[in-house]
Amino acid sequence: MSERLAHAKINLALVVGPVLPNGKHEVTTVLQRVELADRIVLEPASETSVEGFAGDTIVRRALDLVSTEAGGGRAWRATIDKRIPVAAGLGGGSSDAAAALALANATLDRPLSGERLHELGARLGADVPFFLADGPCLGEGDGSALTALDLPRGYVVVLVLPDGVSKPSTASVYARFDARGGAVGYEGRRARLLDALAAGDLAALPANDLASSPLADELRRLGAFRADVSGAGPAVYGLFPDRASAAAAGAALKPRGRVWVVTPAW
Repeated sequence: MSERLAHAKINLALVVGPVLPNGKHEVTTVLQRVELADRIVLEPASETSVEGFAGDTIVRRALDLVSTEAGGGRAWRATIDKRIPVAAGLGGGSSDAAAALALANATLDRPLSGERLHELGARLGADVPFFLADGPCLGEGDGSALTALDLPRGYVVVLVLPDGVSKPSTASVYARFDARGGAVGYEGRRARLLDALAAGDLAALPANDLASSPLADELRRLGAFRADVSGAGPAVYGLFPDRASAAAAGAALKPRGRVWVVTPAW
């Protein structure tokens, strides 16, 4: 039996461009893990199953991919201790899938290369390869082309999942983006993002192209030096210079939804 933490992520920036030849949108995004995490436990079994989270499909698909790559006949029982809220923009499903890929691969007599795992992860979702990588990353292309980043991490994160707000389908989010001509000006926004990274200035990163929330304004009012929606939302984050100010902001926002006060994971 083996286990692995599957951390949530926040998009410290997300700018979106035109549709690529593969039908996905071009993006430039900054991805950072945070302490909030699911726990994945894996053990050999006579047939593959996933327990602990009835809504899972992606972990099962990840395990089937590894079995196929190994020539078939491999099976595991995965147990998910679910802590990351579902469909919140925090990448919980993708992180679980990456953990399952890594754990299953470690049981093989001839483990797959990191490059092949990355390819399998990209088949499951654009965010999955990030969770197989180390540290924060710049995601380009459809988000799965990764470059390691050395980012400031001396901050505390307040995550807020607002009550009464649900995530629309990803397809509908991008359809609205296209309908309003959201890709116009992409190169300029991308340049601002890259300039902010070069300066190590997280506060200067451009706003999320896909989603916004009044809670981001509230987090800034409470002292966040950067606040935005993560991914397509609805989770919102604020970056605070110290735990005391983050804890005070988190307490103030508890009536508005579920709140976590966490630090960057690595």
